[in-house]
Amino acid sequence: MQMKVFKKSFWLLLFIQSLFVSDKIFAQRTLIDVTIDSAAILIGEQTILRMTITIDRDKHVQIVIPDDTLMRGVEALNFSRPDTSVIDNNRLLIKQDILITSFDSALYLLPPLKVIDGLDTVYSNQVALKVSTIPVDTDNPEDFFDIKEVWKPPFVLADYYPWIFGILITLFLICVAGYIIQRVRSQKPFIPFRREMPKLPPHEQAIRELDRIKQRKLGQQGRSKEYYTSITEILRRYIVARFGINAMEMTSGEILDIIKKNSEADSVYENLKQILQLADFVKFAKWNPLPDENDLSMMNAYLFVNQTKPAIIAASDAKEGEEATMDTNDSTITKE
Repeated sequence: MQMKVFKKSFWLLLFIQSLFVSDKIFAQRTLIDVTIDSAAILIGEQTILRMTITIDRDKHVQIVIPDDTLMRGVEALNFSRPDTSVIDNNRLLIKQDILITSFDSALYLLPPLKVIDGLDTVYSNQVALKVSTIPVDTDNPEDFFDIKEVWKPPFVLADYYPWIFGILITLFLICVAGYIIQRVRSQKPFIPFRREMPKLPPHEQAIRELDRIKQRKLGQQGRSKEYYTSITEILRRYIVARFGINAMEMTSGEILDIIKKNSEADSVYENLKQILQLADFVKFAKWNPLPDENDLSMMNAYLFVNQTKPAIIAASDAKEGEEATMDTNDSTITKE
């Protein structure tokens, strides 16, 4: 009796264990499912075939998808990137969409997609796709429309960039070629160099600047400070260039002390002293000089520059004056 009970218990446990094992094996199988968004489309329309694959997390499978044609008459236009997510029981869920279309009207039973799992091949379910033509109303032929004219594309400036840049570059090259030819014919260098104006001698530059101040008639307009500031700055720059003295950073007294010791400026020391002292009175004591004093200051400035210019230049100026006088005398005799 006990032996029978033992056998029955053994077989019962074995049966229950086989149920658990079979459920576990079934749960770990690779699954593939296919759905379609729209099972009926018109010729040329598109629909999406959605594929869902369930596999173990640590399993490697091969998904077999046709490249561009699912079957004759049904084309695959685009494949989305696979979207993978983890689900229960340490499983992976892979989703991928296939954009399909057809240009032949028919009822298609799409072939199943498959997944190769080791030595086993798993097939998906099959879905149907109905492709219809555009309905034509043959009872009302007047409703038919002729073929539309070719549409003119909108104006886009970027489309003409190659032409614009090509024309501009061509014009630039023509200008460069014309410039080179013109320079070659005139025997001039390709790159023109700016010629610096010859620098005037210090005394000529000072005389020219004094002439400009004299023409402005600042003293007659009551602008005494500007008048004397301009004259003293001209003389200071002349002293710097002529005697090598940093007169721009010196006071009037320091300049006079140095000029007094210079034998070349003995004769015009008093002239320079009159200008500098009167200029200090105007600038610092707000002195308002008389018109005669303004004229005297300008005259002394001319005299100081002319009397202190280099001896060689002074001699050449005197020689030119004598030649001019002789030419005048000769012309006078000829006239007589």
